Amino acid sequence: MAIITISRGTYSGGRELANHLASELGYRLLSHEELFAIAAREFGVSEEKLEDALMHKPGLLERLGLKRIHYLASITAAMTEAIQSDNVVYYGYAGHLLIHGVPHHLRVKILATMEYRIKLTMEREGINREAAINRIHKIDEERDQWTSSVYGFDRNDLSLYDLAINLERISIPDAAQTIIELTRIGFRTTPQARKLVDDMVLANGIRAKIALDPNISDDDIKVEACDGLVTLKGKINSIPEADKCRELARQFPGVKKIDSQMKIR
Repeated sequence: MAIITISRGTYSGGRELANHLASELGYRLLSHEELFAIAAREFGVSEEKLEDALMHKPGLLERLGLKRIHYLASITAAMTEAIQSDNVVYYGYAGHLLIHGVPHHLRVKILATMEYRIKLTMEREGINREAAINRIHKIDEERDQWTSSVYGFDRNDLSLYDLAINLERISIPDAAQTIIELTRIGFRTTPQARKLVDDMVLANGIRAKIALDPNISDDDIKVEACDGLVTLKGKINSIPEADKCRELARQFPGVKKIDSQMKIR
């Protein structure tokens, strides 16, 4: 059992590979659209704003009335909850970054030449060559700027991935078989990995609730969880805000103890 994320450039065949892979493995297929819907439903955030914030270049967030930490916390919490039972193939934005540190997470990067992507874009969207090129460049630019601004990474840095596949040279069935073999060899779920994800689900859920409370200045708050012990760290504006953070944490099932290490600014 494993978690597989498929990262790809615009129109490079990643969606088709994810569908084939999920079918072959019998895994749940999770798209970024479904992830947005889960986050919106779970945390009461506008799905449209989440999608806009995650798909457009930095600067739009402030006009939407959101801070990056707010939507990221919600989406990260939704992602960790979605993978808690394992057996997931995710394709979409930033999957390899949202669950960074999960040991049974195989991070796949899909590569394709510009010519391959142009052809696929023209076929899928029914547009001419010039429009396809403009569309690819626009989306790539926004995703590059978003990843760099939010995470400080170049999303094309291959060191962020475990496997890179060129679908122009390798067929989707062959690529899927390669990924399946890798999951069997080195990406199986262990009791330690399962515990890590359980702790992440609790910590990220609490973090999202704190981020979405308009009465808490949450930019510097960090939440950690281990076997039901929840640790709150960072700086906050007032004692009432710290009390509210503890109150929100206590509401989560599985919380046994809260260690508040927050400091007043």
